[in-house]
Amino acid sequence: MTSTKERDLAGPGIGDYAELAHELPAGYASLLGPKETMQALYAAKRLIEDRLCEELNLTLVQVPLIVDVTSGVNDYLDRDGSRTPVRFHISNDHDRNPIDAEVVQAATKWKRMALAQFGMGPGEGLITDMRAVRKDYFLDHDHSAYVDQWDWELAITPEQRTLPYLNEVVQRIWNVLKETETFLHERFPALADPRYPALPDELTFVHAEDVLARWPDLPRKQRETQLLQEHPAVFIYGIGWPLADGLPHELRAADYDDWSAETTSADGRPMHGLNGDILVWNPITRRRHELTSMGIRVTKESLRYQLELSGQLDFLELPYHQAILNDEVPLSIGGGIGQSRTMMLLLRKAHLGEVSVTVWPRVLKELCAERNIRVLE
Repeated sequence: MTSTKERDLAGPGIGDYAELAHELPAGYASLLGPKETMQALYAAKRLIEDRLCEELNLTLVQVPLIVDVTSGVNDYLDRDGSRTPVRFHISNDHDRNPIDAEVVQAATKWKRMALAQFGMGPGEGLITDMRAVRKDYFLDHDHSAYVDQWDWELAITPEQRTLPYLNEVVQRIWNVLKETETFLHERFPALADPRYPALPDELTFVHAEDVLARWPDLPRKQRETQLLQEHPAVFIYGIGWPLADGLPHELRAADYDDWSAETTSADGRPMHGLNGDILVWNPITRRRHELTSMGIRVTKESLRYQLELSGQLDFLELPYHQAILNDEVPLSIGGGIGQSRTMMLLLRKAHLGEVSVTVWPRVLKELCAERNIRVLE
């Protein structure tokens, strides 16, 4: 039988609509109608893109929706093989010049290759308006098969591969989100509802090991929920490395974030990981709400080490991995900021389907209709 902690570690993919029926908010009423929602969404989208470019010196670039299977640049999201991409065959020229292609799940690996393609040096980076399909998620109020992200990547120097630099970048991103919230409240006053507190000015930074130490008997999501009762906006470090209980806070792919790097806590304790997630407390759903995952990327040494730990050394033969091993791509930091997740939070929505159009099972649409949640069709 699968334990509670193992089920929680698996993340999206194990779900129960009977349970979700008790979690969707009752007495909900959207603060903006559908047309106003779209006006606010695109005003916020333009501002966030512009401000991220200014804060991190990024350039908006084109990003693929489909990639060649043999490229190795698709994102497998974790390292247990449970989330596989949509794959299809392009016969092309009566199968004389065929291509086996995949729909991207995220542009994490492609972005690092693209830094070299676009000639980005240290201190320069790119941002994309990424669209993806993740078919193995359990579809609930904040997980969708359709994914939209601001996937960004910034070239850095070896000296910047530190926790203080990671903190600085995370705080800059948070400042942009705060600025956008203020802008929306000024332009759409209905959003400044006193029932729902504004985002805090500062994030609380905490290592996953310390979160586990506080609540050792709780599974990951419940630990995060408890933490958010004390600090409504947090950045949790060190996601991927096994913690004191033998399990990572959450599985992470072995070939992008450096989750094995040795670091030191503020009080001198040995830790691991140059990556993490921004999580907030959502006052509408009254649940934890993840906005972004990000991190300093692997070096050729940590790439090999993490692939060895995950039993995936065969990946080293793929073009993406070869580019890292041969120093053909720059050192970098990067992440993906969920667009619909961010809009759901800033526009005070109860469901992703209120800010994006995708497929949902009938049972979920009926649950939403019962609670006055208008899912876009």
